[in-house]
Amino acid sequence: MPRVARLSIAPVRSLSLEHPDSIELTPAGVAEDRRFYLIDDGGRLIDQLIAGRLVQVRANSDPEATRLGLAFPDGTAIDGEIALGEAVETDVHGRIAKGRVVVGPWADALAPYAGEPVRIVRCDRPGGTRVRDGEVRNAVSLVGDGSVRRLARELGVASLDARRFRMLIELDGARPHEEDGWIGTDVEIGSAVLSITKADARCAITTHDPTTGQRDVDTLRGIIRYRGLSEDRKALFGVLGAVAVPGRISIGDEVRVPRPAGRTPVALPA
Repeated sequence: MPRVARLSIAPVRSLSLEHPDSIELTPAGVAEDRRFYLIDDGGRLIDQLIAGRLVQVRANSDPEATRLGLAFPDGTAIDGEIALGEAVETDVHGRIAKGRVVVGPWADALAPYAGEPVRIVRCDRPGGTRVRDGEVRNAVSLVGDGSVRRLARELGVASLDARRFRMLIELDGARPHEEDGWIGTDVEIGSAVLSITKADARCAITTHDPTTGQRDVDTLRGIIRYRGLSEDRKALFGVLGAVAVPGRISIGDEVRVPRPAGRTPVALPA
């Protein structure tokens, strides 16, 4: 049975991932995950697609997002309580995030890694960069080690660091694309229940080394080569889901997949 191998959150969208031993899932996901994001002077989203080096900076925050810490590769750090300025709305890949600009030294320190001046925005509520039509959707992402190994084989590399997929939950002991078979079902992990809704459409961020942010492996070409494209021409890898029952998930928790009568999982090509 697959078990949780790693948990990953990014308090500031596109910065380095944090790996807690456990997470508390709310209906909007993990409260501190992607609570902050970056924009340029014109209000455009700045993320890893535009500035890969952002992944070299570590961030941490609290569930209430009242403080923010940044740790830089040279050993310097900034940590403190935040103050909020003007309200902004930002297009986040087709979703509208609402928040307020963070006042303080953090943004100037990030500019060299973004390649331009940036502003930091704190979302007004948890799950802010995942809001679509007023609702938080697909607050959970998940991939199994079997899928990552299968893609590595397709790409002709010994292994792939699964952090490049920036999934909330990584599993050990899963068959290749086993998680695709859970679409349309509820899975229990720890004390939480996740409704797995669909496959995850991947972007060019997955081609970046998760430590340096440099492009190193053409994951998208590999996925398309053996899995093809979806009807809307997306490269699918891993799955997304909603939080059906909030709860705690920890490293080592087993994935339990009930099969309620009348619900048939939708399997995608391996």
